[in-house]
Amino acid sequence: MSDIRVLCVENHPEYLDALKYMLESAGYEVMPATTGGQALDLLTTLHVDGVLLEYDLPDATGSAVRAEMKRIKPDVPVLLFAGVGSQTPFLLRFFESYLRNSERPEDVFEDLNAQD
Repeated sequence: MSDIRVLCVENHPEYLDALKYMLESAGYEVMPATTGGQALDLLTTLHVDGVLLEYDLPDATGSAVRAEMKRIKPDVPVLLFAGVGSQTPFLLRFFESYLRNSERPEDVFEDLNAQD
């Protein structure tokens, strides 16, 4: 198991399960949340290396939750997304590349090009 912990926030359980499976298959420890409030509680109480955050949450917009997350832990990357679909594999590759290259963000796109 990886020592990288990802907070995954998605309000549809079936999509959350799919994202959790994909992230765990890539070796990440995944902390799931289904609401903005739950995500903020987890971010506040646990060590988190990165956040995947659905835009459409039942208790808040993803952008409002992201702003609060960045206020609480400004160094933790938060990737805001709008639903699970055909773009999801690329989204996860981008997120994974960013987590691996967080000290050198300019290397993210080089890493993505190398994976094609």
